Amino acid sequence: MTSQHHNAVHTMMEEMARSVIGQDEVVRTLTIALLCNGNVLLEGLPGTAKTRSIKTLAQVLEAGLGRIQFTPDLLPSDVTGNEIYHDNQGKPELQFQPGPIFNELVLADEINRAPAKVQSALLEAMEERQVTVAGKTYQLPALFMVLATQNPIEQEGTYPLPEAQMDRFLMKISVDYPESDAELAIIRMLQAEEAQQPAQRQKIPQTHIFAARESIQKMKVSAAVEQYIVDLVMSTRLRSQFGDKLGHWIDTGSSPRASISLHRACRASAWLDSRDYVDPDDVRSVLHAIMRHRLIMTYDALADNVSPDDIIDEIIRQVAVG
Repeated sequence: MTSQHHNAVHTMMEEMARSVIGQDEVVRTLTIALLCNGNVLLEGLPGTAKTRSIKTLAQVLEAGLGRIQFTPDLLPSDVTGNEIYHDNQGKPELQFQPGPIFNELVLADEINRAPAKVQSALLEAMEERQVTVAGKTYQLPALFMVLATQNPIEQEGTYPLPEAQMDRFLMKISVDYPESDAELAIIRMLQAEEAQQPAQRQKIPQTHIFAARESIQKMKVSAAVEQYIVDLVMSTRLRSQFGDKLGHWIDTGSSPRASISLHRACRASAWLDSRDYVDPDDVRSVLHAIMRHRLIMTYDALADNVSPDDIIDEIIRQVAVG
């Protein structure tokens, strides 16, 4: 492991934690998703620093940030861009005008406010890191990442994300209220910013992120841990073999993307902890963020107010390490 890259990534996390006070788990999970070259869905009540987290990440990395405010009247071309007529020395020609998706970090704000046709405009970009418009394919930046937000309680006038798109998010982060001490620190920090005394943030070259990704890709995972990953995911499909509760709560299990994502994320978690090997604790530490949006629950579970995190806790209890 190259300590220079490791120190740079931890410096980035410290800079984010200074701006997003009391959300250390959010900062760590965002960092893991960035190191895995994945997309993130942040779900939380208004005012819980979801947008601020993303803006701070862009500032620390000096990355281009494109913000898309999802609304019911948004069009796919508002996301991807469109071809427009351009006068080239008296000769009209079509010229592609890139949309906000052509940024290194893309904030899809309140993504569930736009209909499925607009949401689907993100699918190709999220999976293949490219956009096709009018038969032409355009590559997206190397450090491309979609960070989408949604409100968990305000459902009127929203369009639930289709399962195909949910599955393309590497992780789903549940952003909760901060503790009282953290909230006091937030008030004081914002007062300093209003007085035009913002904290100076240390900038981190993006090359450290790419180097860290290479190290994580080369990390070996033992056969026992790999089998544990597969067993955790399989428990959502072979529910009757892992206790009555899972069969009662889960309607449809997770896809193979869950296993792939879990394998990538637990390596990134181990790398952040300065280890070149993965243990079962690494797997469990990222399991909730990887799985909570990949479970389709039964009506009984919804009626009993069982949350996806409750189901994942039960999975951890039922699945043993081989």
